[in-house]
Amino acid sequence: MGRVSLLEFSMGTFRYFELNRPFPEEAILRHISSNVTFLIFQIHSQYQNTTISFSKTPLPNTSGTGTDKGLVFILRPEQSMCTWYLETLDAEPVQNVAIPLSYSGRDPIPGGCNLEFDLDIDPNIYLEYNFFETTIKFAPANLGYARGTDPPPCDIGTGRDSRWRLQYDVYQYFLPENDLTEEGLLQHLQRMAEVPQVVANAIKVVTLTANDKTSVSFSSLRGQGVIYNVIVWDPFLNTSAAYVPAHTYACSFEETEGNCSSLGRVSSKVFFTLFALLGLFICFFGHRFWKTELFFIGFIFMGFFFYVLITRLTPIKYDVRLILTAIAGSVGGIFLVAAWWRFGILLLCMLCVGLVLGFLVSSVTFFTPLGNLKIFRDDGVFWVTFSCIAVLIPVVFMGCLRILNILTCGFIGSYSVVLAVDSYLYTSLSYITLNVLKRALNTDFRGAFTNVPFQTNDFIILAVWGMLAVSGITLQIRRERGQPIFPPHPYKLWKRERERRVTNILDPSYHIPPLRERLYGRLTQIKEFFQKEQPAGERTPLLL
Repeated sequence: MGRVSLLEFSMGTFRYFELNRPFPEEAILRHISSNVTFLIFQIHSQYQNTTISFSKTPLPNTSGTGTDKGLVFILRPEQSMCTWYLETLDAEPVQNVAIPLSYSGRDPIPGGCNLEFDLDIDPNIYLEYNFFETTIKFAPANLGYARGTDPPPCDIGTGRDSRWRLQYDVYQYFLPENDLTEEGLLQHLQRMAEVPQVVANAIKVVTLTANDKTSVSFSSLRGQGVIYNVIVWDPFLNTSAAYVPAHTYACSFEETEGNCSSLGRVSSKVFFTLFALLGLFICFFGHRFWKTELFFIGFIFMGFFFYVLITRLTPIKYDVRLILTAIAGSVGGIFLVAAWWRFGILLLCMLCVGLVLGFLVSSVTFFTPLGNLKIFRDDGVFWVTFSCIAVLIPVVFMGCLRILNILTCGFIGSYSVVLAVDSYLYTSLSYITLNVLKRALNTDFRGAFTNVPFQTNDFIILAVWGMLAVSGITLQIRRERGQPIFPPHPYKLWKRERERRVTNILDPSYHIPPLRERLYGRLTQIKEFFQKEQPAGERTPLLL
């Protein structure tokens, strides 16, 4: 091990420093007040691991390694100085920020009743994520106690004098959207370390009692920085303490493919850009170009259900799934157009149109805080409620089908632009429908809180969405005034036209040769064009 340098810390003051692999650091805190019973020292980095330890040689039960780690120091009587050791095994230098925080004998001790993790007293929040959800876990706290006395037992009683009276407030803090900088993270982490700042800056998501499982799930927001912390509160003494905050971007900075700095896949960008171009056309001209709109609606219908089906049943890669979804969606669109052309059942087509608008309205409803209500964690309750809202829309507008169709064109067509923007730049508005898709794909997602940030970018994109929708709806209503409500049945028109041609000898189209003869004639012309010209002979006409 290389040389050990000394880092001096002051109580409650953040300090920036850099760690290098060959050079561990010894940290020291002097002049600790006698009324301080325990300390929590915490260290943070963006994505490179650092190790904090009680001793020079890290051991599993005396050290922690990660991006957000802390240790609890139970002070002995008369102790006024504390030391610990910091190091990194990463090849590159690691930029860190760290702070020691002090607590009195009346404050609860975060992680004081740890039975699950390695440290005896573990104030850390353990964070895991996948595409669907981010889960945080933490060890239960214990009641505070004075220096030199024994800690209260963790599991002997469940009365008022035991740790079972403690409550846990889980907080969530969103970094600025599209901010992946190290400086930004380390600066915002300082707002999530101490109790007053956490309460002032973060959003309280849920309060857990000692009887609840110390684990909470959230919707993963890929590429969006989020900081989590837990405040343990003693209602009897009205004291509290903060765990060590943990952060995530729900993506990796070190992977070569699909890392945090290149979130949008090329396949997603191509798919949603083409989808948005068609959606923009539908937004302004959907009602006039009825068959194109039916293709768009059929594409959405078939594409959504097909994507859910192949994702749940097969392990194929995302790019292949997207291509197959595009093909299946196109088949669904063609099928709906063909069904309208042949059978002309307007109510069936409008039911599909209304259900797509109902899907969006229902998704928006559950995108609000209503979606986090405990009752909707039950899949049966959620999907029945979701379906009822979706079906309600076509039922309500059944008496004015043209208005229903134009509203669908405006809102669905313009929302496709939001989805396209999300493949290039993070926006929370894409989670209106993405949360429903996640719920359909993953059964564990039902227990996740679906909070998202709503910042400047989102307000701008919301304004663009609203402007496009209102413009499209207004334009179509004004243009369609005085026009037929819907086009006539295409198959009947075609049949009538064919009969007219057969019976009306004066119709020029009556004299047009059949299709087979026309194709044969065209092929003959092409054949003659490529044939070699015959040598010229005697061209003078014979004299009679």
